[in-house]
Amino acid sequence: MPNFTAADLVELFRQELELCKVTQGEELVILSEPSSRSEYVEAAFAAGQQLGARVLQATLPGGSPVPLPSSRTGSGAGLTSLDDSPLALSLLQGADMVLDLTNEGFIHTESLGKILGAGTRMLFVADPPEVLARNLPTPEDKALVKAGAALLKSGGELRVTSKSGTELVADLVDSHPGFQCGIADDPGRWDHWPSTMVLAWPKTSQGRIVIASGDILLPFKTYVRDEIVLTIEGGRIMDVSGGGDARLLQIFFDDADDEEARFLSHMGWGLMTRADWFAMALYDRESLMGMDARGLAGNFLFSTGPHPFMDRHTYNHLDIPMRGCTVEVDGRAVVDAGRLIEL
Repeated sequence: MPNFTAADLVELFRQELELCKVTQGEELVILSEPSSRSEYVEAAFAAGQQLGARVLQATLPGGSPVPLPSSRTGSGAGLTSLDDSPLALSLLQGADMVLDLTNEGFIHTESLGKILGAGTRMLFVADPPEVLARNLPTPEDKALVKAGAALLKSGGELRVTSKSGTELVADLVDSHPGFQCGIADDPGRWDHWPSTMVLAWPKTSQGRIVIASGDILLPFKTYVRDEIVLTIEGGRIMDVSGGGDARLLQIFFDDADDEEARFLSHMGWGLMTRADWFAMALYDRESLMGMDARGLAGNFLFSTGPHPFMDRHTYNHLDIPMRGCTVEVDGRAVVDAGRLIEL
C-alpha cells in the first residue's frame, strides 16, 4: 500500500461513506471474509464511527463453488456462505448500509436481492487503494450515468461500430437499463466503488463484434494480442474466429459445456474519466478487480453469460471492455470512436 497511511485510508472511506449518505445513528455493517483486506475493514470501521453511525463487523466464510479463483474475478458466485446463514442474512437486511469488503462480493447470488428488497443500500469495494482514490466518485458522476440510463430506457436500438469491423445491433426494448456510479445513496441500491458506467440487458442482438488488439478479456485479466471475431445471432455467440486469443475464448466456451455461457448479457459504455486502462498491467492479478477497464470513459463493455431478466444464472461470465468503438442509441452517438460525448 505505497504512499497510503492508515489515516489516509480512513479519510478516503469517510469521503466515500459521506457520498453514500451514511449519517448519525444509522446501522452500518462492514461485511468481510477472513482474507479480506484488513486495512480496509479497520479504515471503514473508523470512518463509519466518525460519521456517527452504529458500526458492526460481520465476517463470513469465503470461497466459491466454481473452479476459478474466488478473489476479485467478477465471474463466480462470490460469498455463497451467506445463502446458508439466515442469521447473517437477517443482519444485513436490518442494516441501513452494508459496506461489502469481501473479495468478490455476491452480485450473482439470490441473497443480494433479498437484502436490497429490505431497503438496505450496499457498496462493494475490492480494488487497491490507489485505484479507489483516483476514481473517488462525485455527485456529478451520478447525474451523468442517470442521463445515460434514461437515454437507453427511451431508446429502441443500440448500435456499436468500429474501424476494426464491429457491427452490432441490440434491441433496447424491455432491456432494463441501469447504471453504476460508485455511490449507494438510495434505499435498496447496490453499487460498486469504483465504477461509472451505464448498461442495458438486451434480450437479443445481431451482428459482429471484433475484439481488437489492446482490448481486455476479464476475468482472465489479459490484454488481447490477436484480433478476435465473434459472430452474433439472436444474442448468441455462434462463431469465434481469429488467432491465439480467439482459441483461448473458444476453449473457455468448450470447457464450460454450458449453453448459457455463449449468450451476451449486459452491454453499455463507461464514463469514468480518471480510469487508467493500464492499471491492470501494474498489479498482480489477484489484487484488483479491473474496474479501470470496465469503467473507462468512452469504452464499450459487453458481457457474456448470466442474464437475470431472461432467467440465465450461469457463473461462466466474461466482461470484455473495448476501445475505439462508436456507440449510438437510435442514431444518437454517445461515444465516437472511443471518445465520450457529453449528453
